[in-house]
Amino acid sequence: MSKKVFVIGLDSAPAEIVFNQKEKFPNLKKLIDNGIYGNLTSSHPPITIPAWMVMCTSKNPGKLGLYGFRHRKDYSYTNIWIATSESIKEKTIWDVLTEYGKTSCLVSIPPSYPPKKVNGYLISCFITPDAEKDYTYPLELKSEIEGKFGSYKFDVKFRTNEKEKLKEETFHMTEQRFEVIKYLLRNKNWDFFMFVEIGVDRIQHAFWKYMDKEHHLYEPNNKFERIIIDYYKFIDEKIGELLSILDDKTSIIVVSDHGAKRMKGAFCINEWLINEGYLVLKNKPSQITSLENVEVDWTKTKAWGWGGYYARVFLNVEGREIGGIIKPKDFEKEREELAQRIKEIKGPNGEKWETKVFKPSDLYPEYRGDYPDLMVYFDDLYWRSAGTLGHPTLYLPENDTGPDDAVHAQEGIYIIYAPWKNVKERKDAHILDIAPTVLNLMDIPIPEDMEGKPIT
Repeated sequence: MSKKVFVIGLDSAPAEIVFNQKEKFPNLKKLIDNGIYGNLTSSHPPITIPAWMVMCTSKNPGKLGLYGFRHRKDYSYTNIWIATSESIKEKTIWDVLTEYGKTSCLVSIPPSYPPKKVNGYLISCFITPDAEKDYTYPLELKSEIEGKFGSYKFDVKFRTNEKEKLKEETFHMTEQRFEVIKYLLRNKNWDFFMFVEIGVDRIQHAFWKYMDKEHHLYEPNNKFERIIIDYYKFIDEKIGELLSILDDKTSIIVVSDHGAKRMKGAFCINEWLINEGYLVLKNKPSQITSLENVEVDWTKTKAWGWGGYYARVFLNVEGREIGGIIKPKDFEKEREELAQRIKEIKGPNGEKWETKVFKPSDLYPEYRGDYPDLMVYFDDLYWRSAGTLGHPTLYLPENDTGPDDAVHAQEGIYIIYAPWKNVKERKDAHILDIAPTVLNLMDIPIPEDMEGKPIT
């Protein structure tokens, strides 16, 4: 039997929606009820980049050298580099499949810009600057797609107050992507097909407070109360259209890179470091600004932080940073002391937080690239890290870089439905397990250096 695998990636889809409300989504429900499913523990950190590549390589972020979308460069204070497809040095699922003569079709898997050569077909992901760039492999696939579907939509600007416009753009983007996928399913040869719909993530970040009654900014009976569930119904309908094209030799995997949950607020990591004497500015800003736009006194600064769904904290070490002041022999002592002080941070009303602080060595057997000294999940990721300065308080009710209602949760989801297997089971798994599972379903040997194990 020629076994194919079709992977449906729903960026940030949580069990609380997909599993707990499955009656609303008949196509997903059918897969759940007739297959194996469960929570999927994400990578550290549980964010889009690196999580999708952790999934597709079965290698941890330390091995990949990816700790987020942007990275500090060469211990500089201000220079950064952005993760792209060229940052991925480990073999992916499709690289392994190529060695066995299998053809892959890949759509919008982060990070896949600029497009790399594959044995098959590729359309790049949301980090693509615009549709004027070359974003397909082979190159002629671009004109083929645009000739049938118009200019390809990679992403939407989701941090906006123009909610109606965002809603329309997200549905339009998703509609177009599924039409493109249907076309590729019907017209291209493939053994492995994988796509990621980023709209799930965008709709949740933009509209979570309108849905979640526990969100501190929730307003009863608001006009967007049902938008997230309506979008999932729309996605489910589109998934049904894809399933109708597949034959009974194709295994189906539905997967998310991480989960989602309400955001309680943003904590100003750099303001806190200033208050604690770790970060010293030459001039305090009079308005909200980024750390890169203020004058830092590096001769007196011991540490600074980055914002995001988790905080990255860097120490200013003599001989490593150009203006470092912490003696190398004192580095571990200083880092441990700072980690403990961060763990003791309480909420705005004095409530205890479940803050997790990691050193890279706590998470990764080896860690490559430009890793942070500390990785901080404020209150188990319920609170974002705000890296900007000039705030009158440490606690912000909203994100500091534009509207955002949700944060990332460690647990995502997976569903595996193989038509020839009569296995119905709920069991939890790890994001590292997906690549070995794909290869196992296709009867392809699993490379020994993959870190996960096949789920089935």
